Amino acid sequence: MRQEFERCIKGIEDKRYRSFVEHKLADVLVLVMCCTLCGLDELKDFVAYGKANLCFLRETFGVKTIPSASTLTRVLNMVDGERVAQAIMQFMQELLGTDGDLVAFDGKTICATAKGNREKLHIITALLTRNGVVLGQQTVDEKTNEIPTMQEMLPYLDLEGKVVTADAMHCQRETSRLVREQGGDYIWGLKANQAALHDDVSLYMDDRIADSHIEMDTHTTVEKNAGRMERRTCYKTPTLDWLPVRSDWAGLSCAFAIDRTTQTLAGTQVERSYYISSLDAPASELLRMTREHWKIEALHWQLDVTFSEDACRVLSANGQKTLNIFRKLALALHKNYINATVATKTKPSVRSHISGSFESAAALWAFRWRVIL
Repeated sequence: MRQEFERCIKGIEDKRYRSFVEHKLADVLVLVMCCTLCGLDELKDFVAYGKANLCFLRETFGVKTIPSASTLTRVLNMVDGERVAQAIMQFMQELLGTDGDLVAFDGKTICATAKGNREKLHIITALLTRNGVVLGQQTVDEKTNEIPTMQEMLPYLDLEGKVVTADAMHCQRETSRLVREQGGDYIWGLKANQAALHDDVSLYMDDRIADSHIEMDTHTTVEKNAGRMERRTCYKTPTLDWLPVRSDWAGLSCAFAIDRTTQTLAGTQVERSYYISSLDAPASELLRMTREHWKIEALHWQLDVTFSEDACRVLSANGQKTLNIFRKLALALHKNYINATVATKTKPSVRSHISGSFESAAALWAFRWRVIL
């Protein structure tokens, strides 16, 4: 395990003077990884965990000594956070694989970095939704937005045979072209940023859905959970011959609409959303894929709820980027471990699973690494 980890991080430069280095960079990053796997988010708790589980860390990863909180802070501030992210993404992909058909893009601002005069840190992530593996991520410059950053990322990702989803802001002709050039397909929601296209699709879809005599490919799902019932129905158009701007969008094959009816004790809400896609798939598949996009939003929610990312007191951008990618690794490993070992239909949440891992952490994690690998 130590050899695999060191191989992935060997390109990360250690800028410290070698004669004054007491704790190897690999040892520090191993400690950070194991602590985030256990749901810890304070550096002082990292030190306490390391001292309590030094035998496990020594036997499994070859860690000899545990750094102090001040040393951890200095190393996290010094190390190149972008390079660490690339290395851990590679490590994650080798551990868990890159199987899956849907890649969801979304951005998140780490609110703790937006305080005072510091530049806020906003990271856009490409997530393989099947297993929670991060295929790519990039910091969004404060002077720009997510659209050009996502377009910069696309040529470096292997999207062959995969479907890309993102917020409606990414419904752009150039983004669509880049996805298709990489061998992928796209599903974009339609909103005000493509007002004319939204109006064309909504008018056509509304007329066809309202006419009960017109046959359409439809699919409906119903979910019940804690007093809340959600009914979703997807309506797919048979052709796009009616759409005048069809040729402006690379590979555009279909348009569809999704009705969402939510019933709670407070009442019933109904909304309709419109989409375009280069994927000519049945309505059932289109509904599944649009529903899958919520997993990246759930990832960002878990970063805050499970790891208190928005309250993280690490000041440097390098430290924040490093902790961010290790948290994503932890969530992916927990998710895959639960799916591989829990046979019941109702599986524990990732948050409850992480919070239950403090007791006997050394033995538990030794077992988990064997299962995952």
